[in-house]
Amino acid sequence: MKLAFADPRNMTISRLNMHHGQPEPDTADIGPSIRQRGVLLTLLVLETVKDGAVVPGHFEIVAGARRWYAAMAAIAAGIDIDPLPIAILAPGDDAAAIEASLIENLGRLPPDEVSCWETFAKLIKAGRSPEQIAATFHMTDAVVRRTLALGNLLPRVRGLYRREAIDVATVRSLTLATKGQQKEWLAMLDDPERRAPTGAQLKTWLFGGASIPAKHALFSLDDYPGQIIADLFGEDSYFTDPNLFWTCQNQAIAAKREALLAQGWGAVEVLETGQPFYSWKHEQVSKAKGGKVFLEVSSRGEVSVHEGFLTAKEARRAHAAAAKAARGEEGEAAPTSDRAEVTSAQQSYIDLHRHAAVRAVLTDHPGVALRLLIAHALAGSPLWRVEPDPRRAGAEAVSASLEAAPAEAAFRAKRAAAAALLGLEASGDLAGQRREGGAAAIFAKLLSLSDADVLAIAAVVIGETLAAGSAEVEAAGLFLKVDMGAFWSPDQAFFDLIRDREAVNAMLKEVGGKKVADGNVSEKVKTQKAILRDFLEGTGDRPKVAKWTPKWLTFPAQAYTRRAFATARKSKAVAPLLRRVRALGEPVVAPGVALAADPNLAIVAAE
Repeated sequence: MKLAFADPRNMTISRLNMHHGQPEPDTADIGPSIRQRGVLLTLLVLETVKDGAVVPGHFEIVAGARRWYAAMAAIAAGIDIDPLPIAILAPGDDAAAIEASLIENLGRLPPDEVSCWETFAKLIKAGRSPEQIAATFHMTDAVVRRTLALGNLLPRVRGLYRREAIDVATVRSLTLATKGQQKEWLAMLDDPERRAPTGAQLKTWLFGGASIPAKHALFSLDDYPGQIIADLFGEDSYFTDPNLFWTCQNQAIAAKREALLAQGWGAVEVLETGQPFYSWKHEQVSKAKGGKVFLEVSSRGEVSVHEGFLTAKEARRAHAAAAKAARGEEGEAAPTSDRAEVTSAQQSYIDLHRHAAVRAVLTDHPGVALRLLIAHALAGSPLWRVEPDPRRAGAEAVSASLEAAPAEAAFRAKRAAAAALLGLEASGDLAGQRREGGAAAIFAKLLSLSDADVLAIAAVVIGETLAAGSAEVEAAGLFLKVDMGAFWSPDQAFFDLIRDREAVNAMLKEVGGKKVADGNVSEKVKTQKAILRDFLEGTGDRPKVAKWTPKWLTFPAQAYTRRAFATARKSKAVAPLLRRVRALGEPVVAPGVALAADPNLAIVAAE
């Protein structure tokens, strides 16, 4: 005979058992005790034999069927039961003598858990170890540790538990409490006008909000600098500092995202904390066919990884692209998301500010401006009816931002000078206006002006007729190496229009570094924007970052994500054209054409 512990779910009633084949016995008298303390008395079992071989870990109950039925009922009710103590019999064992011996040994135990704690505490004081106590009374180490943990409670709390005035769930939560918190809880219990929290509500009260189990951490607990406390049963532990946990967890989430991207996933999207992932709104798509990964982060810190999914719209695009490839047709690759990186208002903001900066710089480079003017005349333009760009902002905030931009002030000054040369009022756009005498009168006036003055006027006109958001803006900005930092600085409209969490997290990485960005990867857009502004303004303990320009606005423009961004696509499209021009050498014009001094163009006569 040997003693062990076994999972009750791996047991059956032996044919030798007196209850075999009979209806399930009544366990009402022992059920409450087993649900609270587990099975303490040893069951007599035989190893299960099938086809002449022993089935490891499976047993047939010879004696103790009622205890087994009560344990299985507790498991069915969702209660965790410790493994059952068993005595494994060999053929010829005297079962009655073994059971009598165990009952005599276990009969020394007091009747309730608090009394057990008092007895165990005396044994510990006398020099016995928890393992020795467990062996003496044939218990699991977990049961002994749980009983000894009652020593963390105030005497009055133990008394309430002994009298069953508070339940196991409440005691488990109170073992997480400090002595001061236990006293405060007892005061609420005594106050007839207050209600002391119990069970799960007590845990929420202790932690000041949602408790975060240590098992949800993606990072190594060995490296965690904060405090973790364990409950009475020693099975669950919790973080005492939610803010510190989220900093470490967000850094681990960012590392997880990078690892998944390194594995070849086209995109990994971190959902906002608390935002659920609905699989029924998505379609499973393999990595090879463009599927991406969604990281779902619960408010309690648990991270769920959903690999190989696309939204229904993205999946349709991916299937269409795969079908074209199968037919040998060319086409654009399916986008990794069905939404653009920026909103329409943000795109308008970006287009108009870039437009403003390019035309402001064009006024200092009339040679380039003339070439743009000629290109419009030859190739046409959506604006080519000699009409100025309407510069529709679509939002009052964008209009106000543009009006206050230094680039706009610089351009207005050049336009006023051009109007003075023509003898016109500078109250608005010069292009597209009906004037007395028409084009002939303007032409006559131009004939009386020097080449330099004509080119200055031409630069203003092309600036007015250059379409915002066009490839021409990108081409001119790239060639002239326009420095957006000289004409733009972050304003309220820029921050108000940002909606994309992944993009703003990438911006935060630029100004605050990878550690700051990773530490806030699952925070709301509003929170990350506030931290970004703190760095740009030098608020609090954040070091000020001067003359920062987001990649959306630089020349060339770049995206922060792998999703669609129209400006970056246009910049990328025109870049090869400009490289080809530089490779061919300096531009050539006909002899006798004066183009004024322009440091970007060294015009020479044709041979």
